[in-house]
Amino acid sequence: MTNLRPIYYLLLAVLLLAGCNTNKDTQPNPEQPELLGEMPEEMPADFDFLVRYGYGEVTKNEINTYHNTVVKDLIMNGTATADITLTEDEMRSIYERMRDIRIMGKLELVPLKQSCAVVPYQEDSWRITVNGFTRNWSWSGENCELTEDAEQLLELRTFIADIVAGKEEYQALPEAEGGYD
Repeated sequence: MTNLRPIYYLLLAVLLLAGCNTNKDTQPNPEQPELLGEMPEEMPADFDFLVRYGYGEVTKNEINTYHNTVVKDLIMNGTATADITLTEDEMRSIYERMRDIRIMGKLELVPLKQSCAVVPYQEDSWRITVNGFTRNWSWSGENCELTEDAEQLLELRTFIADIVAGKEEYQALPEAEGGYD
């Protein structure tokens, strides 16, 4: 038994060192071009996204192509949900815009200087899947200035919300009542 003791100590040390490694792999892997922001030119069959948005921590609006649903924030009256499927052309158009802003790459969403705060403020969270890889993003308009990447995400979200707002199913949802202070 005493001959095995150094082996136990060595194994314990290796396990402790491996368990304490907090270095997360944040560098893009050249083997996976989507991690570098390069999306295939042709929209892949598994392309889907979900965007939640609203004011402050009340991100009740949601456009979800994974489940083909849209949730509308009715403010004082909760939310309303509709089944909405975007057309192939609409999805392709959204995909192209995402590709143009390199949404699967590294985005700078927090401003370097934060000079003031806005209340209430917009907040978005995104989940995008392309070629089996899923990327999550979130940004907040709490600071007076948005980064260029956050502005591009806001423009993209507005573009998508405009498409959805033109759908009959969305127009059939109740109107929102009230507002956010």
